[in-house]
Amino acid sequence: MTANPSLPAAHDVSLPDHEIPTVSPLPLMQLSIGFWSFKALATAYELDLFTHLAGTGGRTVEELAETLGIEQRPAELLITACASVGLLQRRDGRYVNSALADEFLVRGKPYHFGGWVQMLDRRLYPAWGRLIEAVRANRPTSWNPDEQAHLFDGEDPLMLALFWEAMHSLSTITARELGDHVDLSASTALLDIGGGSGAYDIELCRRNPNLRATVFDLPPVCKIATEKVGSAGFGDRIEVTPGDFLADAELPAGHDVVLLSMILHDWTPEQDLAILRKCFAALPSGGQIVISELLVNDDKTGPPAAALMSLNMLVETVGRNYTPAEYGTWLRDTGFVDVETVWFEAPGANGVVLARKP
Repeated sequence: MTANPSLPAAHDVSLPDHEIPTVSPLPLMQLSIGFWSFKALATAYELDLFTHLAGTGGRTVEELAETLGIEQRPAELLITACASVGLLQRRDGRYVNSALADEFLVRGKPYHFGGWVQMLDRRLYPAWGRLIEAVRANRPTSWNPDEQAHLFDGEDPLMLALFWEAMHSLSTITARELGDHVDLSASTALLDIGGGSGAYDIELCRRNPNLRATVFDLPPVCKIATEKVGSAGFGDRIEVTPGDFLADAELPAGHDVVLLSMILHDWTPEQDLAILRKCFAALPSGGQIVISELLVNDDKTGPPAAALMSLNMLVETVGRNYTPAEYGTWLRDTGFVDVETVWFEAPGANGVVLARKP
């Protein structure tokens, strides 16, 4: 074969053995396409795919396309993607929900997780798309600090409803795990600071028959808590009290346990110290404080869920996820003793930091 003189000579692109990579780029591939899985989940949930499949013997792609009101090609692609990540299973040519999807992604189920999916899709996904802005400016991107006093100020009511539904989903499941690892059987009265919808109080009162609880949060949130507590049948044991744990000089007294669940990561260390001082003042001698969070490890190398949630605080708040050592220092500086960290695994937290008022 005669070489074409009009073409440049081919270059030898082979590398010496010592320059050939010894690691695979596959982990980078998995990292870089992570959003594909999430958007498949969010889209399927938005179309009510999992609710439509609940309680059926399964449906074909053609049947699901008609039910969802979409063409067969996108239906097949979406369904295949959901099956590949464990959300659907295929049986005799028909698709059914996996156990995971059937438990948590079907609307109306007790531990429905869909609010969290929708909140991430509609609020946080766009904010993370502007993460480079948050990193460069050190300010949130999910809301505008120049025009809003805080992340809920002037927020779309639908988005707020999604946010609180998401928090209830996350908190309910996490509270069950916390209850397995923190013994509150000898406690009688729990103060849930920034308690949101009351999910922790409902689950902990369900587990501990002698426990009463108080949800302490902003007035608009108290309306949500009152509804959730009433629906769960705990209106006689869970009180809902309006207040502002940042602005109020004192917290409600008369409780032997104070719970701060997924609260302190929203604020600066100085604000957190102020909150802890109020907790200390509100507790009697021997009273316990329970801080439930996604804890970053002390050498700040992970774990991934805690570290990435901490980065999420950059687009949402002025805080970050803190370490057990940081909480321990603040608690001891405040006057607490017997500081202890208990680890577990749950969607909203990976452990608790416990301490006692002497």
